[in-house]
Amino acid sequence: MSGPLIVTATFGIDDHAWLEGLRRAHYPAELNRVPVHLTLFHHLPPSTERELGQRLGHLAAAAPPRARIVDVMDLGEGTAFRVASDELDDIRLDLAEAFRGLLMPQDQAPWRPHVTVQNKVVRRDAIALQKELQAGIFPKPLAIRGLASWRYMDGPWEPVRAYPFRG
Repeated sequence: MSGPLIVTATFGIDDHAWLEGLRRAHYPAELNRVPVHLTLFHHLPPSTERELGQRLGHLAAAAPPRARIVDVMDLGEGTAFRVASDELDDIRLDLAEAFRGLLMPQDQAPWRPHVTVQNKVVRRDAIALQKELQAGIFPKPLAIRGLASWRYMDGPWEPVRAYPFRG
């Protein structure tokens, strides 16, 4: 069985630990099936796997993109951090052009880069976490370590390959 492919950015060690800790503390445990991530694409056809790997490998030859957390994002029944990065925007645009005609509607829509730390909770819990997190100092640098591809397996994700930035 070959599920659709997901593309994410991965974080530096310290940022990953901090964000994963928030996710484990605030995301319902029974629904928290994947590690903390920043999604670039939600659903690419399995037939793109070889080309996707080549393109991600090429992109990862560059220096890591600069990124920052700029704000807390209200997801209704959850909470995320809004991320800003012109360089990640360029990476996503390059991939979107390469896979034009193969993108699902969600991946054709304007990209809103974010890191979800809470989802599928009652509204008052989401509001409480948002108020708590808004006390932080923003913008906050966010270390991007690499890119990764995953296979969606009807809930959990199976890692396909990681592409650390090398430049």
